[in-house]
Amino acid sequence: MIRYALRCERDHTFESWFQSSSAYDSQVKRKLVECPACGSTKVEKAIMAPRIVSKKGRDAAPVPAAPAPVPTPAQEVIPPGSTSLMMAQERELRAKLKELRDHIVKNADDVGERFPTEARKMHYGETEHRPIYGEASLDEARELIEEGIEVAPIPVLPDDRN
Repeated sequence: MIRYALRCERDHTFESWFQSSSAYDSQVKRKLVECPACGSTKVEKAIMAPRIVSKKGRDAAPVPAAPAPVPTPAQEVIPPGSTSLMMAQERELRAKLKELRDHIVKNADDVGERFPTEARKMHYGETEHRPIYGEASLDEARELIEEGIEVAPIPVLPDDRN
């Protein structure tokens, strides 16, 4: 997986994850990447500062890109031995994964167990391309990838399993 900082034509910036750089190129070309702020599909990569760690800094905790939000008393309690920085980063990551999953569910068709069949139909031009999600076994997902069909799992969070 690769994370890109993106910018839309209206200069909104956001981040998104892709299976590979070619997956990004393909999704942008098919207008599947859209700005969460305005819905524009005219999106391009923004300049990103790489995270470079010196030999001295390998044992140090990573520096967050933006200040972490200050937790309110209603938010989860930090367990003994954890750092508030790691908890804030984990909350931010979970929020972004939930946002990604909610975006997929809102903007794509749930084809359920027909996912492998529908993905193949679109890939081979039998039906029009559209955003879909559904269910596939690990073997089915491998077969799709071997055929050159781009697939990725929808994030599942621990809270979802209740």
